[in-house]
Amino acid sequence: QVQLVESGGGLVQAGASLRLSCAASGRSFSTYAVGWFRQGPGKEREFVAAISRSGGTTRYSDSVKGRFTISRDNAKNTVSLQMNSLKPEDTAVYYCAAYLQRGVLISITSATYDYWGQGTQVTVSS
Repeated sequence: QVQLVESGGGLVQAGASLRLSCAASGRSFSTYAVGWFRQGPGKEREFVAAISRSGGTTRYSDSVKGRFTISRDNAKNTVSLQMNSLKPEDTAVYYCAAYLQRGVLISITSATYDYWGQGTQVTVSS
């Protein structure tokens, strides 16, 4: 079992940066792949970024590649999402999620993820 708590959301202007954090509690955090997903107003939940259990592999959606960076610190049981050059279309509730990673590949599909945080709101004004 893993419990996830997101923080770091807020209201910013376009072009600004934000850093989201996901704090995990529970045992063996380093065996879990972690992803960030988001759900904008009137939209379906979509994949943003994911990181493997070791931190050695990352994946990004095309819409955030080059602007967002996911990282993790297994010693502190945390995963971060550094978001730069924010755009109004990045406005959404951002969720941290995790699943027990058994293989080499990391999933970008929300159905794979077993544990979810409550979400943190990010609003980007134009």
